[in-house]
Amino acid sequence: MNRAEAMMNEEALGWVIRTRDPEFADWEAFTAWLEADPVHAPAYDALMAADADLAEIVPTEPVTMAAPANDAGERGWRWSRSLIGGGAVAAALVAAISVGMWNRSDIYTVTTRPGETRTVALDEGTRVELNGGTTMRFDRHDARFAALDSGEAAFTVRHDAANPFRVTVGDALFEDAGTVFNIVRAGNATRIGVSEGEVIYNPKAEAIALPAGRALMEDENGLRVMDVATDAVASWRQGRLTYANAPVTQISADIARSLGVRLTATPGAGTMRFTGTIRLHRDPARFFGQAAPLMGLSAVRQGDGWLLREGDGPPR
Repeated sequence: MNRAEAMMNEEALGWVIRTRDPEFADWEAFTAWLEADPVHAPAYDALMAADADLAEIVPTEPVTMAAPANDAGERGWRWSRSLIGGGAVAAALVAAISVGMWNRSDIYTVTTRPGETRTVALDEGTRVELNGGTTMRFDRHDARFAALDSGEAAFTVRHDAANPFRVTVGDALFEDAGTVFNIVRAGNATRIGVSEGEVIYNPKAEAIALPAGRALMEDENGLRVMDVATDAVASWRQGRLTYANAPVTQISADIARSLGVRLTATPGAGTMRFTGTIRLHRDPARFFGQAAPLMGLSAVRQGDGWLLREGDGPPR
């Protein structure tokens, strides 16, 4: 599947999602799209048929927005895992399209070891900086598309309205609008922070706009949109990690990725939260000697790794 086919399938998928909505009324625009190219109708029909085959996973009730999260660090709204207008089906269809696209011979993978960083220049004005423990895929023939499989990457993107830069992360798609942003993929959880411009989350489904100073988290608890300090986005590039009420479990993963150390936390320490800035240092003993007490914790060597636990004390 080439780039043009992928984009056409994405447009067709957007129309499948919209026309399934009982309140859809823009039939004139839909007809114009069908008539614009003879391949549009077959593509729409194929995706609609696939959509029907997956109908049992479509939510029967619309998404509702609950009250703001009680957590002071999540200043925003919470969505349920069910997606708007057949979005669960949309994710399945996008995944099917992506499989064909990413299996092409011109796709290449870049991987960094924990503690290692690497910069990939894609086109003039667009670069991706990979933090440690990261795996990404790129297209030799399309500098405007990438996939983050795991780890963390910072994106500095040259804006092109006619050909926006897109990043797939799991079943999600992020589209830039002239942007500097950072994405973390850990297990099935994804978080993104935007420091310049704007990013659109799933432009053909939820279409959540994330301007500078906004962040999004998607995990087993759903979607959460919140504020973020712009200078905290991709702060690992400046040798620091900045947080606002972040759980120690998340901080531990960030430290391990950035420094290349094996790090775990006791259950009690993992549930604690921290607000502040942690300076990175390549010497683990020196780093934990400063960072652990800052978080109200102590650090203990465990074989070739470290353990964070409750209590303020020097590392040992």
